[in-house]
Formats: sequence, C-alpha cells, structure tokens
Amino acid sequence: MTLEQKIGQMLLAGIDGTKLDSEAKRMIAEDEIGGIILYKDNISSLKSMVSLINALKQSNSGNKVPLFMSVDQEGGKVSRMPEEYAAIPANSKVGIINQKKSAAEMGRLLAREVLSAGFNMNFAPVLDINSNPDNPVIGERSFGNNAELVSRLGIAEMNGIASEGAIPVIKHFPGHGDTSVDSHLELPVVNKSAAGLAKLEWLPFQAAVKEGADTVMVAHILYPQLDPDKPASLSAKIIGGLLREQMGFGGVVITDDLTMGAITDHYTLPAAAVDTVLAGSDILLIAHEYSNERKVRAALLESVRSGVIPESRIDESVYRILALKEKYKLTDKPVAVPDLTELNSDIKAWRKTLAK
Repeated sequence: MTLEQKIGQMLLAGIDGTKLDSEAKRMIAEDEIGGIILYKDNISSLKSMVSLINALKQSNSGNKVPLFMSVDQEGGKVSRMPEEYAAIPANSKVGIINQKKSAAEMGRLLAREVLSAGFNMNFAPVLDINSNPDNPVIGERSFGNNAELVSRLGIAEMNGIASEGAIPVIKHFPGHGDTSVDSHLELPVVNKSAAGLAKLEWLPFQAAVKEGADTVMVAHILYPQLDPDKPASLSAKIIGGLLREQMGFGGVVITDDLTMGAITDHYTLPAAAVDTVLAGSDILLIAHEYSNERKVRAALLESVRSGVIPESRIDESVYRILALKEKYKLTDKPVAVPDLTELNSDIKAWRKTLAK
C-alpha cells in the first residue's frame, strides 16, 4: 500500500446530508478513507438510509479494502436508526433487570439492526460507570453505578454484538462516568489518581480487554494526575502506557470525534491528529466537515514525510485495521431494503422481559 492509502485507512469520517454528495465521493474514491460514520442527520427513513449506505460502498469500488460503515446505536436516547425499527431501551433499563442473558440479547438485537441496513461497526457498548449524578452525557447510557454490574453486562452486550458479525466498539476509555461537563462542548477534567481510577473506572475496560475486545474508543478527558498536558485521546501515557502496555490491549484504538469542543477549543486539528497517532491511536474519527478530513490527512502525510511520525507507527495501525476488517469478513456488497417484521417482533418480545 502507498503511504496515502495507509493513512486513508486510519480516517473514519462523517458526511453531510442523506444522499451521497461530491465531497463524500472524494473522501472515499480519492482519499481512500477507511470508514464512514452516519448520524441522525444522515438518516431519514429505512429506504433512504439503505440507499445511502449502498451508494457509499459503491464509491469504494476502486479500493480492495472494504469500508467500516459505522453508527452509534446504543439504545435509549442514542439511537440513530429510523422509525421503521422497534425502539431498543437504554442500558440503564437492562441494568435494573441485572441479567447477563438480557444484556447479551440486547447486543444481538443491536447488531441485527445495524447489519440489516448495511452497517458493520457499532459504537457500543458503553462501559462507563454512572458514578456522578451530575454527569450530562452518560446517565441512562450506563448499565449502572458499580463496576461489577457494568463489567458483566457490558461484556455480555459486547459479545452479543460480535456474535452476530458486527464489530463492537467499547467506550469511552478510560471512563466518562465521573465527568460533569459535556466533552462535545468543553474538555472535562477528572482529578483522580491512578489508584482511584483502578478501583472503579478502569475495571470494566480491563475486563473487556481480557475478554478479547476488538476495538476501544478513547475519550477526550484530561486526567491531570496521569498526564497533566494532554487529554486521554492524545496521551501516549494513557493510550500507549495504560491501555496498550499495562492492560495489554492489542486491538484497534479509535478516538472520539476530534471535531468536538474538548479538542477544537484547545488544539488545532492537525496538531491533535499528529499527537493521537504518536500516542498510539489507530483510527481518527472526524465526524464533521470534509475540510477537516482534508486537514487531518494532510497533517499526517506531512508528519510521516518529515519524520515526525515514523512510517512504522502507521504500519502498526494499518495492520490492526486490516486484521479487524478481515476478522469480521467486511464487504462492500450492497444490501436490499430489509423486511423488519421478525426483528421488530423479537425486539418487542425482549422488551417485555425487561418489564417483569
């Protein structure tokens, strides 16, 4: 692969609108990016969504490596699928029932949802512990307020997603549960020691890594006692030291969206992109604007060519990315608009078990 192709594999970008536009085409066909994420604004109906996903995959026809087609489909308030799908409740509802088999079935149902539309990667489960009642972003997205519960149910959901053939992404490492500001808007600061974090926040992630987690999303949170200078998503001490070396994670590390306020208010996008790759990230999530994807791509190319980032560091990431795509047998083949009768029936039947 050329350097341009390798760096392309490390980029996962958002697009504008509900139809394939020229910028999305260029990102895929010319920049050869490795993946796409769709948000609520990209999805209007089942038919429209499937048509868009198929068109995105078709744009990648000149590339031998298939796209990650990703989505945040957690259940509850973080649900991207159109109204044709039966609703899946938040993790907190499953946490109340506190049954591993219920969380596993939730994972399978989430995977069936996303796969039916042509997605292959789901940014779930949430392994954050809901330890701060003032947290504006986690709340019901968490299974609960203790590590044992979150670990057990989170891993069951993760394995349920994987068992259907969708890639689960555990998030938000090293733990977003004890934050009091929204990282979409500002950089959260968690002033806990490593010892304190090891007793709570890290436990679900450690357990998931031991269980064979494929992909970890790293949060934009500053932990001054671990790294006073850089948030987790840009920190070699946290990604390279804690996650890779101490916890032994050998899978794919993906950043949370680099266009969030937590990053853009404190760093330039090119600088953040270089920092996170040097820290050990494999995939850079750029959720908004074609111009941002271009900036990140250019910064990485220049950094490798100038020797700031060794090409061997890029190769490590690309190897992990290609291995993950091969493990899940990803393909750019189009999918038909699905008949959701059976899936929706199964979701409704499972929801009834939560009410008992």
